[in-house]
Amino acid sequence: MRRAPARPRIPCRGARVISTELAGFLQSGISILVGTRDARLFPDCVRAVGARCAPPGELTIFLPDATAGTCIANARDNGRVAATFSRAHDHRSIQVKGRAIEVRPCDAAERAAIDAYRCAWAQELAIIGMPPRVTLRMSHWPAHAVRLRVEAVYVQTPGPGAGAPLVAPEAGR
Repeated sequence: MRRAPARPRIPCRGARVISTELAGFLQSGISILVGTRDARLFPDCVRAVGARCAPPGELTIFLPDATAGTCIANARDNGRVAATFSRAHDHRSIQVKGRAIEVRPCDAAERAAIDAYRCAWAQELAIIGMPPRVTLRMSHWPAHAVRLRVEAVYVQTPGPGAGAPLVAPEAGR
C-alpha cells in the first residue's frame, strides 16, 4: 500500500498562528515576559499579568502600570513587541512577536481576567514550591491592555527545536 506524500508544513503566520490548543496555553497560568525597545533600540522587559487571544491572529497582553510604564510607552511609540510564555513545571515555552495595534487602560472585565490569571499562576508556581501568598503579591492593577497583531510564533522550549518557527499543518488539512 502506497502512502500519500506528506503535506508540506508551513510557518504559522497571521490568523492561523493561534490554534485552540495554543490559545489555551497562552491564556493559562504561565509566566509571561514582554520585551519592547525604544527608538534608540534600548530594550525593556516586564512581567505581564495575563493574556487573551481573540480575534484570530490577535493577542492582548495585560501589563501592570506600576512596573510597565516604559514597556507601554515603547509599544505606543514603535509597536514592536515580543512576549515569551513559559510553563514552570515542564518548561514548555513559546515566543510571540507582533505589532501593537492598540494600547489602552484595562476595563473591569479585563480586571477579572487578570485576577483569574494571578490565581492560576499562583497554582502553577505552587507545583514547583513557590507559596501562593508570594505570587499573589505581584503588582497587577491598574493595568494596560496591549493588543497585538501576531506576526510570528516561535518554539522556545529548551532542546533542539528552540528558536524554530512554530509550524502548523497546511491550511485545509
